[in-house]
Amino acid sequence: MAVREILKMGDERLLRVAQPVTAFNTPELQALLKDLDDTMLAANGAGLAAPQIGVDLQVVVFGSGEINPRYPDAPVVPYTELINPVLTPLGDEEEEDWKGCLSVPGLRGVVPRFKRLRYQGFDPKGNPIDRAVEGFHARVVQHECDHLVGVLYPMRVRDFSRFGYAEVLFPGLAVDDD
Repeated sequence: MAVREILKMGDERLLRVAQPVTAFNTPELQALLKDLDDTMLAANGAGLAAPQIGVDLQVVVFGSGEINPRYPDAPVVPYTELINPVLTPLGDEEEEDWKGCLSVPGLRGVVPRFKRLRYQGFDPKGNPIDRAVEGFHARVVQHECDHLVGVLYPMRVRDFSRFGYAEVLFPGLAVDDD
């Protein structure tokens, strides 16, 4: 459909709690998903949430590996269109990793995330999705679903000595935003 503008940190629309989707398998939902997919791929992202393009609905898309050459060493995360997600940590164990975001361009920070979790929700037709995941897959899902409750990754940074501009933190490396 269209590559949409990605809202940047500071836009108040990124801080809202998104509304649940109430109608599945509609042309409007299909158009939104196509726009999210087109926008994510154009930006070489690993995921994108509807609030990042100014749509106040609980919809995220994500995937990496074969569809995203920026993560060649990461385990493949299957392309997923997830609607009205619910996340349940599977234990208290966390892992930290560097994070970026298409809505926070140029910055990087170390963010803790639950190592294992279960996510549930629906596909575009209203069929249930229920997966238990860990590692990179779990981090991607948590990052995208944070956008649905108005949380940007800098809000999760615990140690600001490990937060800053990518060009300063990683001189000489080409580092794109997630």
